[in-house]
Amino acid sequence: MSAIFCLLGIIESYPERPDFSAVFSLLLVYTVLFAAVLIRNYYLQKKEVPLLSKSFINKLTFWSFAIGMGRIIILIDEYGDTDAVTFIAIFYFPLLIILILRWIFKQTRAILTLKNEKAKTELLHLKSQVNPHFFFNTLNNLYGLVGTDTKKAQELILKLSDMMRYSIYEGEKEVVTLKEEVDYLKNYIALHKTRYHKKIDVKFEAEIEDDYNVMPLLFIILLENAFKHGIENLSKDAYVYIHIKAKDNKVFFEIENNFDKTLPKEDKGIGLKNLKRRLELVYPKKHTLSFSVTENVYKAKLILQL
Repeated sequence: MSAIFCLLGIIESYPERPDFSAVFSLLLVYTVLFAAVLIRNYYLQKKEVPLLSKSFINKLTFWSFAIGMGRIIILIDEYGDTDAVTFIAIFYFPLLIILILRWIFKQTRAILTLKNEKAKTELLHLKSQVNPHFFFNTLNNLYGLVGTDTKKAQELILKLSDMMRYSIYEGEKEVVTLKEEVDYLKNYIALHKTRYHKKIDVKFEAEIEDDYNVMPLLFIILLENAFKHGIENLSKDAYVYIHIKAKDNKVFFEIENNFDKTLPKEDKGIGLKNLKRRLELVYPKKHTLSFSVTENVYKAKLILQL
């Protein structure tokens, strides 16, 4: 239909109105080119050959419409046909604006999607770092225990197996229930209590009025640091106090431990950096993570606004 319209325009305008004839000729070229692209894609699709992208076809259609119709309006205006110019402009300019806005919207959405995918990829990478970070330390402890206390080593291996199962299957999810996370932390505590040959004081208070969904493996890094930098280095009177509370769409997690202040300060490694980045990605501007040190007491507090 478009080709027939262009041919009729050429015939009617030539030779009295060569400008109109040129415009219709241009539109005819665009129409033939567009038809050739569609025919090419149709035959190449049967041969399973890469096709011209939809984006290319859309661009070709847009510029054909924008340039061709714009030129027609200019020519009609030059010939003084005001009614025709007004009639065409009523349809042309709103449609052109809609197409431009649609293009801007698609570009913006593509950029946001790309950022979102990048954030998801980074989050998966950070999650993958949590498991090796914890299990590497635990396996080191088991290695030394296997030769000295086989029975205790077997018990630890079973507990570690349960924790690995949670980390692998639940840790890959976007969210888990808060109670599942609490059970995971309690298993971690039980595992460490079993392997120590010294008395340690560990208290875990949980007040969960509402079982909210949270990002998995979120609190384990803070708990691990409390054991690693506190209990591991103290020969006596070592303690870790944990308090978690869920209420009014908020989760409060606080952990306190004592440490040997005569020892040099250790670098916390990738653990805290990992945690901070994950919180930025999943709970942007909806979390507070703070730390405080008083004498030989270290406290960490995390608040989530859900």
